[in-house]
Amino acid sequence: MPSCLPLGACPSKSRFDKKLDPVEQTKYAKHSHNNKPQRTSYDPTAPLSAYGRSKLAGEELVRASGCRHLILRTSWVFAARGTNFVRTMLRLARERDALRVVADQVGAPTGAELIADVTAHAMRGAGSDPQLAGTYHLAAAGEASWNAVARRAIARARERGAPVRVADGAIEAIASAAYPQAALRPLNSRLDTTKLRAAFALTLPPWQAGVDRAVDELTAAKEPT
Repeated sequence: MPSCLPLGACPSKSRFDKKLDPVEQTKYAKHSHNNKPQRTSYDPTAPLSAYGRSKLAGEELVRASGCRHLILRTSWVFAARGTNFVRTMLRLARERDALRVVADQVGAPTGAELIADVTAHAMRGAGSDPQLAGTYHLAAAGEASWNAVARRAIARARERGAPVRVADGAIEAIASAAYPQAALRPLNSRLDTTKLRAAFALTLPPWQAGVDRAVDELTAAKEPT
């Protein structure tokens, strides 16, 4: 889910003669069913759907504007608030005896708080050093399937004493074909963050830490998911 961020004024004679507002996109702009372990920001784009193509078009417009910018591509975003996979799994775990969760799509669940922190850090760096502007991949360290993320979130909730109806052994791994969706999702959403980490001297935390943090916040607040 890339974000296009302004780092200065655009050329005065273009239609982007003001600073660009932050625009969020998604990993759909980048990925296909390519099984390359991790895709870099230099790899060719291959959107699988109209949704993905629209996100790629947004990136290309930002670059064509002539603005100094940051485009941060991320994936599998979640948080303790809003509608997202982690919250949905916790709700379903309370309501159902068994779950069926896709296991052949792989990526790195990335918390909204991590994205915000890294974005602020990167904007400060690129704001003072124009050579740091450009396109980067931002995702938590490691990789997992949706099924693994569901298991992690539900196990953490159970440890925290939250009401969990589904048993750990009742979270079935299924193929994407068994759960069709309107927008085709890439099987491989793994992002190579080497460029980002090197440019901004970052160490990205493992995805498990972000999921645990979100679940801890939800269970502590006892707010409905």
